[in-house]
Amino acid sequence: MRNERPEELNSAELDQLFLKFALNSEIKKGLRMNNAYLIGHITVKNQEKWAEYRNKVPATLEPWGAELIFRGKLCSVLSGSHEHNDTVVIRFPDLKALNNWHSSSAYQALIPVRLEAAEIELLSYEE
Repeated sequence: MRNERPEELNSAELDQLFLKFALNSEIKKGLRMNNAYLIGHITVKNQEKWAEYRNKVPATLEPWGAELIFRGKLCSVLSGSHEHNDTVVIRFPDLKALNNWHSSSAYQALIPVRLEAAEIELLSYEE
């Protein structure tokens, strides 16, 4: 196939390009690990320490392919009970990446700051 822009390809070349893309997508789907999610339930104790912790965490996530999905404050408890008023959800490519992040020296170095900053329950889930 020529190395040209798609609008310059003939229909056979476009079909070949489409099949290549479709096959690659199916192969990636078949090899894809399940995403894993870290959910943190948080009650802040020290705003200054919390700001320090929150500012430093993103750099520890990047090497593991993690992505912040949601950060928010509790509006109401609709059923049951819940102690904390903040929540964070972080997506990892798989459970191994999540566990490796949590045990990494970069994140472990932040735990003393986290303990001063907030009461936090961290939970992991897998799709």
